[in-house]
Amino acid sequence: MVQLTPAQVANAWVPASWEEFVRLTDDPTYAKAKGYYFNQQMRIETVGVGPDHARENTLLILVIGLYCGLNGIPIVGLTNCSYRKAGVREAQPDISYYVGSRAALAPQGRAIANLDEVPPPDLAIEIADSSLADDLGTKRLLYEELEVAEYWVVDVSQSQIIAFQIANQGSRRILVSQVLPGLELSVLQAALEQSKQAENSQVVAQLMAQFQRSPEA
Repeated sequence: MVQLTPAQVANAWVPASWEEFVRLTDDPTYAKAKGYYFNQQMRIETVGVGPDHARENTLLILVIGLYCGLNGIPIVGLTNCSYRKAGVREAQPDISYYVGSRAALAPQGRAIANLDEVPPPDLAIEIADSSLADDLGTKRLLYEELEVAEYWVVDVSQSQIIAFQIANQGSRRILVSQVLPGLELSVLQAALEQSKQAENSQVVAQLMAQFQRSPEA
């Protein structure tokens, strides 16, 4: 059997066995890469993270933590955590959250989260810089199969959040989060846009005042 090479699998979906996917993702060459497996295909993302991607990733974590803290919503957040259903699928969202009573079910330890032992997260977020089409396409289908409750794609170039509620292996667009009750995605989008010109601390301070004035907070 011909083994796939790094050039063949980088940043594209390619047919592969589960064993080949595990072999490559365990390779030290891909220690900093992200791995996905779905429908007997794999994708290994090796593109470096640029400042815009990193900035929006960081700000979202800050803002979601602020909103949940002010509203008393229990959360456990994980960055770049891999979720694996051995032999079937794997995903590695940029950010993921277990929310409410399910926060206590978040995986722990150093091993990849085993979906035979832990439930999937409630919210999965992909920060899309060069991968927007895939995040809205094949990865959305993957997260439907993974049965997360909500999936967000952040378009870095437009500071836009495209969010989906997932149920019964299907998804529909939403403008207000269902797993983080009352959180309007337009508020997050405005914060991402503002962060291009302002420091994170300024953006968070303004949002804190806004959230405290809102009925939800």
